[in-house]
Amino acid sequence: IFRRYQTEFNTRLYAEEDPNDLSPTINDSDSTILGVAGIFAAAIMLYSESVLFQTGCGLPAGPLGLVGAAEGISYLSVVGLVGYSLYTKIRTGEGLPSGPGGLLGAAEGISYLAILAGLVVLGLQVTNYGYIPNAVPMEGAMCS
Repeated sequence: IFRRYQTEFNTRLYAEEDPNDLSPTINDSDSTILGVAGIFAAAIMLYSESVLFQTGCGLPAGPLGLVGAAEGISYLSVVGLVGYSLYTKIRTGEGLPSGPGGLLGAAEGISYLAILAGLVVLGLQVTNYGYIPNAVPMEGAMCS
């Protein structure tokens, strides 16, 4: 919002922050980084859910536990992105901005899809296998 004020000698125009403007302010570089990271995390999460659906167990820990760590960080990242999206939706009535090239909007949509797929796979996991695997594989457990 621009406001005008007048002095004795001239009129000046200045910008003023609108207290009613609740839209999130994410610059293009942050939006791009968040979009790429969100798409990458959601892809890992969807792959993990696919493996869980097919085998009844999540991804193996991998060398030095890096695969398991990537899986866990991806789940947390997707939940965080969806949480931020919901917060923005409640606060402003709109989702996240689409960002450059639509990356952030795509990450938001794929993250919601990954959460929905996760809920479906969770239900099928209990129905088909009768258990939910531990987040950390345990010695002698079904998924070790």
